[in-house]
Amino acid sequence: MASQDWFDKDFYKTLGVSKDVSDADLKKTYRKLARKYHPDSNQGDEKAEAKFKEISEAYSVLSDAEQRKEYDEIRAMGSGARFTAGGQSGGGFEDVFSRFGQQGRGQSADFEDIFAMFNQGQGGTFGSGRFGQTSGGFRGFGGPQKGADVTARTTLDFATAVQGETITLQGDDGKPFKVKIPAGVADGQKIRLRGRGRPSPDGGESGDVVVQIAVRPHPVFTREGLNLRVVVPVTFTEAALGATIEVPTLSGDTVKLRVAPGTPSGRVLRVKGRGVTTAKGTGDLLAELQIAVPAHLDDAAREALEKFQSLEPAENPRADLMAKARR
Repeated sequence: MASQDWFDKDFYKTLGVSKDVSDADLKKTYRKLARKYHPDSNQGDEKAEAKFKEISEAYSVLSDAEQRKEYDEIRAMGSGARFTAGGQSGGGFEDVFSRFGQQGRGQSADFEDIFAMFNQGQGGTFGSGRFGQTSGGFRGFGGPQKGADVTARTTLDFATAVQGETITLQGDDGKPFKVKIPAGVADGQKIRLRGRGRPSPDGGESGDVVVQIAVRPHPVFTREGLNLRVVVPVTFTEAALGATIEVPTLSGDTVKLRVAPGTPSGRVLRVKGRGVTTAKGTGDLLAELQIAVPAHLDDAAREALEKFQSLEPAENPRADLMAKARR
C-alpha cells in the first residue's frame, strides 16, 4: 500500500479505537474483531472476509510504533499534501514528507535533497548548476547528481511474506511496476529497487524505489526469526496418558506428533524444517502444547473425575513455587 493511501484510510476508525489508544488495548480490540470476522467463523461471507482484511491492515500499521508515528504525521498533514509540485516527473509532497520520516531511522534527508526534488518536478536544475556552475545541479559540485528515491509501501498476507511472491505496485506517476518479494521477508523490512526512482536532472543515475513491507498477523502462526510457532490445544487425558495428535502447518497440510504421557501444559514440540526458508537457512515449526479444560461435564464424566481426584497422588503442584517465593 503506497503511503499516500493513508490519507484515505482511518485505521483508528476501522478498529473503533481512539488515537491515544494504548498498545495493550489496541491488541485486545484487534483480537476481539479478528475472532468476530475471521473467515473460518464466517464461511462464504464476503463482507466479513473484507472486514477481516481491513482490520488486519489497520492493526499491522498501528501495532508498529514506527509506522504508527509516520501514519499519524501523514494524516495530520491533510489530504492536500498529496498534490504534486507539478512538471513532468511529478515530484510530490509525499516524497518530501517521507524523507522527513526517514530521518528518525538513520537515513539522510537534507534541504538540498528537498530543493532538488522540487526542481525535478518543475523540469529544471535550479539554474545552470550550483549557484551558477555549468553542470551538476544544486548538489553537483561539477558532477551529475543522482535522481531522488521514491518511497512506497505494501501490506502482505503472512503466508505470502513467508513463501515469497512477485507483486505489482503502482508508482506515484500512475505506472505499475513489479516487485519480487523474497521468501521470508519480515514485517518492517525494506526492499530497494535500484535505478527505478526519479531520473537525474542532469544525466546522472536514476534514484531508487524503496518499498517498505508490512505483514498482516496470522490467526494461528507467529514468527520467531526463522521459526514458526503454533499453540496446539490437547485434552487432559491426552496429556496425562499420551497420544498422537495432528498439528497444522503453514503450507496447509498436517504433521503427526507424539505427546508423551505426563506432558505438562506449555511444553514445546519441534518439527524440523517446517518453518521459514530463506537464503540464510530453514527454521522449524514449534508446537506449544496447551491443556484444554472442558467447560461442560455430564454426570458420568464428573463422577469419573471425582473418583480420580480421590485416587490421585497427594502432591501439591504449587509447593515448589511457594518455596521459591519465600527465598
